[in-house]
Amino acid sequence: MSIAQRLEQIRSRIAAAAARAGRDPRTVRLVAVSKVRPPEDLVAAYRAGQVVFGENYVQELTAKAAEITEPLEWHFIGHLQSNKVKYLAGLVTLIHSVDRLSLAEEISRQWGRLGRSCDILVQVNIAGEATKSGTTEAGALSLVRAIAQLPNVRVRGLMTMPPFFDDPEGARPYFAELKRLSELIAAAAIPEVEMAELSMGMSGDFEAAIREGATLVRVGTAIFGER
Repeated sequence: MSIAQRLEQIRSRIAAAAARAGRDPRTVRLVAVSKVRPPEDLVAAYRAGQVVFGENYVQELTAKAAEITEPLEWHFIGHLQSNKVKYLAGLVTLIHSVDRLSLAEEISRQWGRLGRSCDILVQVNIAGEATKSGTTEAGALSLVRAIAQLPNVRVRGLMTMPPFFDDPEGARPYFAELKRLSELIAAAAIPEVEMAELSMGMSGDFEAAIREGATLVRVGTAIFGER
């Protein structure tokens, strides 16, 4: 099956999941996770109507961005080291994986040099897994408050990666908890902070995530096939 055919299937599944949840399918955006994929795969996806691409590694993203002439929208979705932020400045539209104040400070500093602001999501480790990045659920509100003081960063929502389950329904409570947390932060009415985006759900569980309020689903294997 071609990338275009797989994309069509994913879009249909997103629309159906949104309809079951009583949501407008247009409120869910597909982020094509393109790490370790060659540039020609991204171009094929773009020609099939995919615009947003998520990369996990800074060096890989910058190399692809230099090679691909099509106007892709780049999101950074992987663990980000502060010393690599300068390579992303002005290149990415959204960083999904901000999990500490020092990282947000460096993002603000680098985008400030360009006279621009960077949209970010705060990554929350809802399950408290030692192997995953993210601030704690208890620390999320105070982290958002601190980031909101920075001049060149805008908090647009939250991101999480739940534990892996064979049954996608197993992940639903974690998605529901991120939604609840976003509502709690929204209720705090912090100036310049929006809870417009919930980045959650991947190839195996994005339909469950949509049911719980995902606005960005990160899908790789189901679009590009097994690595």
